[in-house]
Amino acid sequence: MYFIVVKFQTKPEWSDRWLGLVDDFTRATRAEPGNLWFEWSRSVEDPNEFVLVEAFTDDGAGPHVSSEHFQQAMRELPQALASTPRIISRQIEADGWEEMGEMQVG
Repeated sequence: MYFIVVKFQTKPEWSDRWLGLVDDFTRATRAEPGNLWFEWSRSVEDPNEFVLVEAFTDDGAGPHVSSEHFQQAMRELPQALASTPRIISRQIEADGWEEMGEMQVG
């Protein structure tokens, strides 16, 4: 699977509107056949930073970046950003989340 984490630094005036701006993109991506998850979080330290954690099947990442909704997001999102997003993208041997070995609950 492809495991991807992206950090987005928004302009302060866009921070409270960011999740609304990415809503259509998020829903369209989650509906893609190869999408495993596409989850947004807001930093607890910096209210202008959003973190996107996403994963795709090995066959799903290519169609995602060539999709119309991805291309549209690449055109629309920069207006709200203070800097170029930072990304870690790796193909890994996994097919989903696993339990944490260092901690057991229940």
